[in-house]
Amino acid sequence: MRRKTIKDVAQEAGVSIGTVSAVLNRRDSVRLVTRKRVLKIMDSLNYRPVEAARRRLGSPREKTLGLVVKEIHNPYFADIIVGAQEEARKHDFRLLVMSSEQVFSREVDAVRVLVAKDIDGLIINPLLELGTLSSHFQDLEANNIPFVMIEGLSGDVSTASVVDIDNERGAFDATMHLLEAGHTELVHLAGPKYSQHSSERSAGVLRAAPGARIVHAGATLEDGFNAVRDQLKGCSFTALVCYNDLVAIGAMRQLMDQGLLVPKDVSIVGFDDIDVASYLGVPLTTVRIPKREMGRQAAAIAIEQIHSTEDSKSRRILLDAELIVRSSTRKR
Repeated sequence: MRRKTIKDVAQEAGVSIGTVSAVLNRRDSVRLVTRKRVLKIMDSLNYRPVEAARRRLGSPREKTLGLVVKEIHNPYFADIIVGAQEEARKHDFRLLVMSSEQVFSREVDAVRVLVAKDIDGLIINPLLELGTLSSHFQDLEANNIPFVMIEGLSGDVSTASVVDIDNERGAFDATMHLLEAGHTELVHLAGPKYSQHSSERSAGVLRAAPGARIVHAGATLEDGFNAVRDQLKGCSFTALVCYNDLVAIGAMRQLMDQGLLVPKDVSIVGFDDIDVASYLGVPLTTVRIPKREMGRQAAAIAIEQIHSTEDSKSRRILLDAELIVRSSTRKR
Protein backbone atom coordinates (compact mmCIF):
# COMPACT_ATOMS: atom_id res chain seq x y z
CA MET A 1 0.00 0.00 0.00
CA ARG A 2 1.23 3.53 -0.80
CA ARG A 3 1.59 4.99 2.67
CA LYS A 4 2.50 8.67 2.82
CA THR A 5 5.95 9.18 4.31
CA ILE A 6 7.92 12.00 5.84
CA LYS A 7 9.65 12.32 2.46
CA ASP A 8 6.31 13.03 0.76
CA VAL A 9 5.57 15.78 3.28
CA ALA A 10 9.00 17.33 2.81
CA GLN A 11 8.72 17.34 -0.99
CA GLU A 12 5.22 18.82 -0.96
CA ALA A 13 6.18 21.51 1.57
CA GLY A 14 9.44 22.34 -0.18
CA VAL A 15 11.56 21.72 2.93
CA SER A 16 14.07 19.14 4.06
CA ILE A 17 13.20 15.89 5.80
CA GLY A 18 15.10 17.29 8.80
CA THR A 19 12.71 20.25 8.94
CA VAL A 20 9.67 17.97 8.92
CA SER A 21 11.32 15.87 11.64
CA ALA A 22 11.89 19.03 13.66
CA VAL A 23 8.20 19.91 13.35
CA LEU A 24 7.24 16.39 14.47
CA ASN A 25 9.57 16.74 17.46
CA ARG A 26 8.24 20.23 18.25
CA ARG A 27 11.64 21.84 18.11
CA ASP A 28 11.87 25.62 18.39
CA SER A 29 14.38 25.82 15.52
CA VAL A 30 11.61 25.89 12.89
CA ARG A 31 10.12 29.27 11.98
CA LEU A 32 6.42 29.63 12.74
CA VAL A 33 5.45 30.21 9.10
CA THR A 34 7.35 27.08 8.03
CA ARG A 35 5.85 25.05 10.85
CA LYS A 36 2.34 26.07 9.79
CA ARG A 37 3.05 25.17 6.17
CA VAL A 38 4.38 21.73 7.10
CA LEU A 39 1.44 21.03 9.38
CA LYS A 40 -0.98 22.09 6.64
CA ILE A 41 0.72 19.72 4.17
CA MET A 42 0.53 16.89 6.71
CA ASP A 43 -3.17 17.51 7.02
CA SER A 44 -3.78 17.68 3.26
CA LEU A 45 -1.84 14.43 2.69
CA ASN A 46 -3.50 12.73 5.66
CA TYR A 47 0.03 11.95 6.82
CA ARG A 48 0.03 9.45 9.67
CA PRO A 49 3.38 9.24 11.48
CA VAL A 50 4.62 5.76 12.32
CA GLU A 51 4.33 4.76 15.95
CA ALA A 52 7.75 6.04 16.94
CA ALA A 53 6.93 9.47 15.60
CA ARG A 54 3.61 9.49 17.40
CA ARG A 55 5.37 8.84 20.69
CA ARG A 56 7.72 11.75 19.98
CA LEU A 57 4.68 13.90 19.36
CA GLY A 58 3.67 13.22 22.92
CA SER A 59 0.40 11.44 22.11
CA PRO A 60 0.73 7.86 23.36
CA ARG A 61 -2.16 5.71 22.17
CA GLU A 62 -3.16 2.11 21.81
CA LYS A 63 -2.09 0.51 18.56
CA THR A 64 -5.22 -0.85 16.91
CA LEU A 65 -6.16 -3.17 14.07
CA GLY A 66 -9.70 -3.39 12.73
CA LEU A 67 -11.18 -6.62 11.40
CA VAL A 68 -14.41 -6.81 9.39
CA VAL A 69 -15.91 -10.25 8.75
CA LYS A 70 -19.07 -11.34 6.96
CA GLU A 71 -20.75 -13.41 9.68
CA ILE A 72 -19.72 -13.14 13.32
CA HIS A 73 -21.54 -16.37 14.24
CA ASN A 74 -19.82 -18.51 11.58
CA PRO A 75 -17.11 -20.79 13.09
CA TYR A 76 -14.97 -20.17 10.00
CA PHE A 77 -14.62 -16.51 10.90
CA ALA A 78 -14.18 -17.27 14.59
CA ASP A 79 -10.94 -19.10 13.76
CA ILE A 80 -9.74 -16.24 11.57
CA ILE A 81 -10.42 -13.81 14.43
CA VAL A 82 -8.44 -15.98 16.85
CA GLY A 83 -5.46 -16.11 14.49
CA ALA A 84 -5.50 -12.36 13.89
CA GLN A 85 -5.85 -11.66 17.60
CA GLU A 86 -2.92 -13.90 18.49
CA GLU A 87 -0.66 -12.08 16.03
CA ALA A 88 -1.93 -8.65 17.09
CA ARG A 89 -1.17 -9.37 20.75
CA LYS A 90 2.40 -10.37 19.90
CA HIS A 91 2.94 -6.83 18.65
CA ASP A 92 0.92 -5.06 21.37
CA PHE A 93 -1.98 -4.26 19.06
CA ARG A 94 -5.61 -4.30 20.08
CA LEU A 95 -8.06 -5.94 17.65
CA LEU A 96 -11.48 -4.37 17.02
CA VAL A 97 -13.90 -6.75 15.30
CA MET A 98 -17.05 -5.82 13.38
CA SER A 99 -19.36 -7.84 11.14
CA SER A 100 -21.24 -6.88 7.99
CA GLU A 101 -23.69 -9.78 8.47
CA GLN A 102 -23.77 -10.26 4.69
CA VAL A 103 -25.04 -6.71 4.00
CA PHE A 104 -22.84 -4.47 1.87
CA SER A 105 -24.06 -1.21 3.42
CA ARG A 106 -23.13 -2.56 6.85
CA GLU A 107 -19.66 -3.37 5.58
CA VAL A 108 -19.27 0.22 4.40
CA ASP A 109 -20.53 1.51 7.76
CA ALA A 110 -18.18 -0.81 9.67
CA VAL A 111 -15.15 0.45 7.76
CA ARG A 112 -16.12 4.06 8.30
CA VAL A 113 -16.69 3.49 12.03
CA LEU A 114 -13.27 1.91 12.36
CA VAL A 115 -11.63 4.73 10.38
CA ALA A 116 -13.30 7.22 12.72
CA LYS A 117 -11.79 5.32 15.66
CA ASP A 118 -8.34 6.02 14.16
CA ILE A 119 -7.34 2.42 13.58
CA ASP A 120 -3.79 1.87 12.35
CA GLY A 121 -4.68 -0.85 9.85
CA LEU A 122 -7.56 -3.03 8.69
CA ILE A 123 -8.19 -6.66 7.81
CA ILE A 124 -11.37 -7.28 5.86
CA ASN A 125 -13.27 -10.23 4.44
CA PRO A 126 -15.16 -8.22 1.82
CA LEU A 127 -18.52 -8.73 0.22
CA LEU A 128 -18.59 -8.78 -3.56
CA GLU A 129 -20.82 -5.90 -4.63
CA LEU A 130 -20.15 -4.99 -8.24
CA GLY A 131 -20.48 -1.34 -9.12
CA THR A 132 -19.93 -0.11 -5.55
CA LEU A 133 -16.66 -1.88 -4.92
CA SER A 134 -14.23 0.86 -4.03
CA SER A 135 -16.09 3.53 -2.05
CA HIS A 136 -15.01 2.55 1.46
CA PHE A 137 -11.61 1.30 0.31
CA GLN A 138 -11.01 4.80 -1.02
CA ASP A 139 -11.73 6.06 2.51
CA LEU A 140 -8.93 3.83 3.78
CA GLU A 141 -6.52 5.03 1.12
CA ALA A 142 -7.43 8.66 1.72
CA ASN A 143 -6.58 8.22 5.39
CA ASN A 144 -3.38 6.26 4.63
CA ILE A 145 -4.65 3.20 6.47
CA PRO A 146 -3.10 -0.06 5.23
CA PHE A 147 -5.63 -2.82 4.63
CA VAL A 148 -5.36 -6.53 3.92
CA MET A 149 -8.09 -8.68 2.40
CA ILE A 150 -8.97 -12.20 3.40
CA GLU A 151 -10.61 -13.30 0.15
CA GLY A 152 -9.75 -11.53 -3.05
CA LEU A 153 -12.09 -9.53 -5.23
CA SER A 154 -12.37 -9.49 -8.98
CA GLY A 155 -12.51 -5.70 -9.06
CA ASP A 156 -9.58 -3.28 -9.02
CA VAL A 157 -8.33 -2.96 -5.44
CA SER A 158 -4.71 -2.92 -6.51
CA THR A 159 -3.25 -1.43 -3.32
CA ALA A 160 -4.55 -4.19 -1.07
CA SER A 161 -2.64 -7.29 -0.08
CA VAL A 162 -4.60 -10.54 -0.05
CA VAL A 163 -4.33 -13.67 2.08
CA ASP A 164 -6.45 -16.49 0.68
CA ILE A 165 -6.45 -20.09 -0.49
CA ASP A 166 -6.77 -21.65 -3.94
CA ASN A 167 -10.53 -22.19 -3.76
CA GLU A 168 -10.83 -23.47 -7.29
CA ARG A 169 -8.21 -26.15 -6.67
CA GLY A 170 -9.85 -27.15 -3.38
CA ALA A 171 -13.26 -27.59 -5.02
CA PHE A 172 -11.65 -29.41 -7.96
CA ASP A 173 -10.00 -31.89 -5.59
CA ALA A 174 -13.26 -32.45 -3.68
CA THR A 175 -15.15 -33.11 -6.91
CA MET A 176 -12.47 -35.42 -8.28
CA HIS A 177 -12.69 -37.42 -5.04
CA LEU A 178 -16.36 -38.06 -5.76
CA LEU A 179 -15.81 -38.82 -9.44
CA GLU A 180 -13.09 -41.30 -8.60
CA ALA A 181 -15.51 -42.95 -6.17
CA GLY A 182 -17.87 -43.59 -9.09
CA HIS A 183 -20.35 -40.74 -8.69
CA THR A 184 -21.76 -39.34 -11.93
CA GLU A 185 -24.83 -37.42 -10.67
CA LEU A 186 -23.28 -34.50 -8.82
CA VAL A 187 -24.88 -31.34 -7.48
CA HIS A 188 -22.93 -28.34 -6.24
CA LEU A 189 -24.67 -26.33 -3.52
CA ALA A 190 -23.01 -23.02 -4.32
CA GLY A 191 -22.58 -20.14 -1.92
CA PRO A 192 -24.03 -16.63 -1.90
CA LYS A 193 -23.51 -14.25 -4.80
CA TYR A 194 -21.70 -11.76 -2.54
CA SER A 195 -18.78 -14.20 -2.19
CA GLN A 196 -15.85 -14.40 -4.57
CA HIS A 197 -15.08 -17.75 -2.92
CA SER A 198 -18.39 -19.08 -4.18
CA SER A 199 -17.63 -18.31 -7.82
CA GLU A 200 -14.14 -19.77 -7.47
CA ARG A 201 -15.43 -22.98 -5.90
CA SER A 202 -18.13 -23.34 -8.53
CA ALA A 203 -15.44 -22.98 -11.19
CA GLY A 204 -13.45 -25.76 -9.54
CA VAL A 205 -16.45 -28.09 -9.49
CA LEU A 206 -17.21 -27.43 -13.16
CA ARG A 207 -13.60 -27.89 -14.18
CA ALA A 208 -13.68 -31.40 -12.71
CA ALA A 209 -17.28 -32.20 -13.69
CA PRO A 210 -18.60 -29.95 -16.50
CA GLY A 211 -22.00 -31.62 -16.26
CA ALA A 212 -22.50 -30.99 -12.56
CA ARG A 213 -25.67 -29.15 -11.61
CA ILE A 214 -25.12 -25.82 -9.83
CA VAL A 215 -27.72 -24.81 -7.25
CA HIS A 216 -27.31 -21.49 -5.45
CA ALA A 217 -27.88 -22.29 -1.81
CA GLY A 218 -26.09 -19.85 0.51
CA ALA A 219 -23.75 -20.03 3.48
CA THR A 220 -25.78 -21.20 6.47
CA LEU A 221 -27.23 -24.38 7.97
CA GLU A 222 -30.69 -23.24 6.92
CA ASP A 223 -29.52 -22.57 3.38
CA GLY A 224 -28.28 -26.13 2.97
CA PHE A 225 -31.42 -27.57 4.56
CA ASN A 226 -33.74 -25.47 2.38
CA ALA A 227 -31.82 -26.05 -0.85
CA VAL A 228 -32.16 -29.82 -0.59
CA ARG A 229 -35.80 -29.58 0.45
CA ASP A 230 -36.91 -27.06 -2.16
CA GLN A 231 -34.49 -26.88 -5.08
CA LEU A 232 -33.52 -30.54 -5.27
CA LYS A 233 -36.99 -31.96 -4.72
CA GLY A 234 -37.53 -34.76 -7.21
CA CYS A 235 -33.97 -34.54 -8.57
CA SER A 236 -31.70 -37.53 -9.01
CA PHE A 237 -28.23 -37.18 -7.49
CA THR A 238 -25.77 -39.32 -5.58
CA ALA A 239 -23.33 -36.69 -4.32
CA LEU A 240 -23.28 -33.10 -3.07
CA VAL A 241 -20.32 -30.74 -3.13
CA CYS A 242 -21.18 -27.95 -0.72
CA TYR A 243 -19.99 -24.35 -0.50
CA ASN A 244 -19.04 -24.81 3.14
CA ASP A 245 -19.48 -27.16 6.09
CA LEU A 246 -22.55 -25.38 7.43
CA VAL A 247 -24.37 -25.87 4.13
CA ALA A 248 -23.26 -29.51 4.10
CA ILE A 249 -24.54 -30.12 7.63
CA GLY A 250 -27.88 -28.49 6.82
CA ALA A 251 -28.18 -30.60 3.67
CA MET A 252 -27.32 -33.74 5.62
CA ARG A 253 -30.11 -33.05 8.10
CA GLN A 254 -32.67 -32.59 5.31
CA LEU A 255 -31.58 -35.83 3.65
CA MET A 256 -32.06 -37.63 6.97
CA ASP A 257 -35.54 -36.11 7.27
CA GLN A 258 -36.31 -37.57 3.85
CA GLY A 259 -35.20 -41.00 4.99
CA LEU A 260 -31.96 -40.96 3.00
CA LEU A 261 -28.69 -42.13 4.48
CA VAL A 262 -25.27 -40.48 4.21
CA PRO A 263 -23.17 -41.87 2.62
CA LYS A 264 -25.17 -44.96 1.59
CA ASP A 265 -27.62 -42.98 -0.54
CA VAL A 266 -25.84 -39.64 -0.94
CA SER A 267 -22.19 -38.70 -0.40
CA ILE A 268 -21.47 -35.19 0.87
CA VAL A 269 -18.35 -33.01 0.83
CA GLY A 270 -18.08 -29.73 2.72
CA PHE A 271 -15.53 -26.92 2.74
CA ASP A 272 -13.64 -25.21 5.63
CA ASP A 273 -13.24 -28.08 8.14
CA ILE A 274 -14.85 -26.31 11.08
CA ASP A 275 -14.33 -28.05 14.42
CA VAL A 276 -17.72 -29.74 14.53
CA ALA A 277 -17.18 -31.44 11.14
CA SER A 278 -15.21 -34.32 12.65
CA TYR A 279 -17.66 -34.79 15.57
CA LEU A 280 -20.85 -35.36 13.58
CA GLY A 281 -22.65 -38.71 13.74
CA VAL A 282 -21.31 -39.16 10.21
CA PRO A 283 -17.98 -37.27 10.22
CA LEU A 284 -17.84 -34.90 7.28
CA THR A 285 -15.44 -35.17 4.35
CA THR A 286 -14.31 -31.60 3.74
CA VAL A 287 -11.64 -29.28 2.39
CA ARG A 288 -9.52 -28.03 5.28
CA ILE A 289 -8.65 -24.33 5.25
CA PRO A 290 -5.86 -23.03 7.55
CA LYS A 291 -8.18 -20.41 9.00
CA ARG A 292 -6.10 -19.32 11.99
CA GLU A 293 -3.02 -19.05 9.79
CA MET A 294 -4.98 -16.84 7.38
CA GLY A 295 -5.88 -14.49 10.23
CA ARG A 296 -2.35 -14.56 11.58
CA GLN A 297 -0.70 -13.78 8.25
CA ALA A 298 -3.19 -11.03 7.43
CA ALA A 299 -2.48 -9.35 10.77
CA ALA A 300 1.27 -9.75 10.27
CA ILE A 301 1.15 -8.06 6.86
CA ALA A 302 -1.02 -5.21 8.16
CA ILE A 303 1.33 -4.59 11.09
CA GLU A 304 4.36 -4.70 8.81
CA GLN A 305 2.78 -2.06 6.58
CA ILE A 306 1.81 0.09 9.55
CA HIS A 307 5.41 0.21 10.75
CA SER A 308 6.90 0.72 7.29
CA THR A 309 8.17 4.16 6.29
CA GLU A 310 8.61 3.06 2.67
CA ASP A 311 6.15 2.16 -0.07
CA SER A 312 4.73 -1.30 0.63
CA LYS A 313 4.09 -3.51 -2.38
CA SER A 314 0.82 -5.39 -2.35
CA ARG A 315 1.22 -9.10 -1.70
CA ARG A 316 -0.96 -12.08 -2.59
CA ILE A 317 -0.48 -15.12 -0.39
CA LEU A 318 -2.30 -18.36 -1.25
CA LEU A 319 -2.23 -20.93 1.54
CA ASP A 320 -2.71 -24.63 0.91
CA ALA A 321 -6.11 -26.28 1.29
CA GLU A 322 -6.29 -30.01 1.97
CA LEU A 323 -9.01 -32.56 1.28
CA ILE A 324 -9.84 -34.47 4.47
CA VAL A 325 -11.67 -37.72 3.71
CA ARG A 326 -14.04 -38.95 6.41
CA SER A 327 -17.18 -41.07 6.52
CA SER A 328 -19.64 -38.86 4.62
CA THR A 329 -18.37 -40.11 1.24
CA ARG A 330 -18.14 -43.63 -0.17
CA LYS A 331 -17.67 -45.50 -3.42
CA ARG A 332 -20.71 -46.26 -5.54
